[in-house]
Amino acid sequence: MLLLLGLLAALCFTTGGLFMKHADGFRQAPPALAFLLLFGLGAVFQSHAMRGAGMAVTYVLVLGLEAVLALGFGVWLLGESLSPARAAGMALTIAGIVLLRAA
Repeated sequence: MLLLLGLLAALCFTTGGLFMKHADGFRQAPPALAFLLLFGLGAVFQSHAMRGAGMAVTYVLVLGLEAVLALGFGVWLLGESLSPARAAGMALTIAGIVLLRAA
């Protein structure tokens, strides 16, 4: 359940980040409202995930998943590049998530 709630939280935070980019520093009201709502929903999911696990593990799990999703969204939706260094960084992030879950 921790992994599912963490993934939902990370998905909300990452999708909220896309809207944040389009909010143009709060100059565009609809995307600004969307990112605020998604960040709030992500916090609710993360809070539920923390009920069954330690704060450090849950927090790093969500941040790691969010980093992986942000890179994927950036490449897929925004046309950002995926350099070998970025790919290696994501591999290390995923390895860290796996190690935290195993501990």
